[in-house]
Amino acid sequence: MRNDLTIYDTYADKWWSDDIRWVRTLKNLVPGRLKHFDTLIDWQGKDVLDLGCAGGFMAEALAKRGAQVTGIDPASDAITAARQHAQTEGLRIAYDVGVGEALPYDAAGFDAVVCVDVLEHVTDLQKVMFEVARVLRPGGLFLFDTINRNPLARLATITVAEDILRLLPRGTHDPAMFIKPAELRTAMGTAGLVPSRFTGLGPRGVNRRLDLTFGPLPLTAILYMGHAHKPETT
Repeated sequence: MRNDLTIYDTYADKWWSDDIRWVRTLKNLVPGRLKHFDTLIDWQGKDVLDLGCAGGFMAEALAKRGAQVTGIDPASDAITAARQHAQTEGLRIAYDVGVGEALPYDAAGFDAVVCVDVLEHVTDLQKVMFEVARVLRPGGLFLFDTINRNPLARLATITVAEDILRLLPRGTHDPAMFIKPAELRTAMGTAGLVPSRFTGLGPRGVNRRLDLTFGPLPLTAILYMGHAHKPETT
């Protein structure tokens, strides 16, 4: 089975335990993403939607930067784990169960939408982009990362990361759902968003547990991240 999203509920009770290597990998990706995202926005006081938040790694990082965070994910058990952990950390984060194709929020409710490790899993990319544009305020930012679709990306993420190194459970991704940068730019533009430059994301070293650490890279052939903005009204 490919694009198996049940893993986020299956491992929800251990999301914050650091016992599972692939979950630690997901956690380690957050600082790498923020090295880029932090250069694009001052999070303090911003209303931010974490679209596809899973157990809350990115949501909590943004809340600690002063953002007013709402997280949404279809995995209900993961949302329960996220709520419980935020409470133990004393963080006020609103969590909802739902999907990106039908966000349960009013138009123009957020200054930013963050969507990481998600777009390559959605059933309808264009619907998600329309929903992102709808809930963003004029001038708001959409910040994302996803996986490129090409033989190298398939080798790295499926053969190496899932099948050999087990950095992710087998079946996590369907390579047919990976997204070429040009396709994402088109979907953003169709939804009325204006994309900016994309950059790569990948391993930059290892930590004391010999887990990979991540950061921005110049090449976008495998993982890439970037942003788009919703134009100001005229």
